[in-house]
Amino acid sequence: MLSHPPKNPVELKIRHLNDAQKQRREDLMEATQGKAALKQFKKSMAKKAKQALKAKTKNKKKHTDEKAQVFVLDFDGDIKATAVKHLREEISSLISTANKGDEVIVRLESGGGLVHGYGLAAAQLVRLKDAGLKLTVCVDKVAASGGYMMACVADNIIAAPFAIIGSIGVVSQLPNFHKWLKNHDVDYEMFTAGDYKRTVTVFGENDTEDRAKYQEELEQTHELFKHFVNTYRPELDVAKVATGEHWYGEDALKLNLIDSLQTSDSYILERMEDNEVYALYSRQKPTLAEKLGLAQAAEATLSIAVDKLPDALARFDLNSRLNILK
Repeated sequence: MLSHPPKNPVELKIRHLNDAQKQRREDLMEATQGKAALKQFKKSMAKKAKQALKAKTKNKKKHTDEKAQVFVLDFDGDIKATAVKHLREEISSLISTANKGDEVIVRLESGGGLVHGYGLAAAQLVRLKDAGLKLTVCVDKVAASGGYMMACVADNIIAAPFAIIGSIGVVSQLPNFHKWLKNHDVDYEMFTAGDYKRTVTVFGENDTEDRAKYQEELEQTHELFKHFVNTYRPELDVAKVATGEHWYGEDALKLNLIDSLQTSDSYILERMEDNEVYALYSRQKPTLAEKLGLAQAAEATLSIAVDKLPDALARFDLNSRLNILK
């Protein structure tokens, strides 16, 4: 989605983390050691910067020999992977401007969700690697199921010691109201073209053949999931870990689900020692009504005044059948 309608423009904000960290350090030094110490520190840093620039100019290094830039993205995933809307914009911007060899760090948090949503999110990360960029995924809390599908694409997966990793499996669950409808003398009719247009349903009577076909579809999805993981982490014993179980960071490291144990904060600070690090944030520009809080007030009033049950029931049968990576 490289463009948005005029009413829904997306803006990209960039923050130079080196400068932000430098400012925090100077503020803390001034508060704890006084202005004199801060002045001396700035003088020392300016001298070092001048020497580094002089050495760089003297050597006349080509760009390929220069330090790679590092870019930080955030993905906080819900069940529908709606954050991919902004992730794709950020990745498109990076691909058009970053140089081969630059590193992209994705701070990933997700417990998984719908197959097609997380499949798209993982495909967006593949674009970074196809463009010749190094991809590192950092997991502080959880990258399970669809979240791990995204993480496994990375050249390097870093997780905190107690982060939840894995859950390579598929789950689908739905209630069935057939008996309730029958007890209340309510008929439910469904018309389809195609033997398997519908298998199990929410309101109809499900038989053994319906359930068997639906289970077959789940198994096929699971096989695709396992193949995807194996493609990007061939050293991983997929048969051993694709049981739907999850592990904490330290155990995940032993199973080769991740590459090292470290928090994202620690890793980013390390990269800032020798590289320029930039954080990218994209968001949909708020309308005037949203800025004034009018849109939220109208939405709250509408949700109370309007009964959404009929529309929800109309969508329920389809949504309940969507497979979820779990």
